[in-house]
Amino acid sequence: MDLFAPAADLKPIPIPIRDGELAFLPQLPLPWPNEEVLARLITETDWREESVVVYGKRHLQPRLSAWHGEKGYRYSGLSLAPLPFTPLLDTIRRAAEEATGRRYNSVLLNYYRDGRDSMGMHSDDEPELGLEPAIASVSFGATRPFILRHKLTKETLKLPLTDGSLLFMAGQMQANWMHGINKTAKPTGPRLNLTFRNIV
Repeated sequence: MDLFAPAADLKPIPIPIRDGELAFLPQLPLPWPNEEVLARLITETDWREESVVVYGKRHLQPRLSAWHGEKGYRYSGLSLAPLPFTPLLDTIRRAAEEATGRRYNSVLLNYYRDGRDSMGMHSDDEPELGLEPAIASVSFGATRPFILRHKLTKETLKLPLTDGSLLFMAGQMQANWMHGINKTAKPTGPRLNLTFRNIV
């Protein structure tokens, strides 16, 4: 399957996967070029370097982050108080809702400044996300491989998340799969990822 073929109906293209729902849209329709969105998000966001608890030890996250939405969020010993949606974030959210047919009341932004920034393997399975979370992951900037690993079979899938793309995860994805972004020694530019979700 060609993940980067044009989507004529502007809906995500289903990706066959066991024990979950996964779909990919090469370009989320927005009223601005991707490079303008990237630049504005970098300058307009109140970025924070948070610390999280991993296996009982507190570590600084290897990336910057921000939380916007209607409700707070907790993960890995970290409590995030929400900032309101900005007009830019609200426009991206509405585009993601139109593409996926779901509603989102919150977004986690992650800023990968270069190849040294990463995201450890994890599942977005916190109770406040509900039993079958629907997550729309929108990327801007440098392409980074998104790694998916099945919790039982250890089957691994790598998806290059390109500039302006949307990856949709739903159903039993978070119950059965982990995902993350590895570090890389290759020269790479900045990347922003926005994961829209609904806090219940």
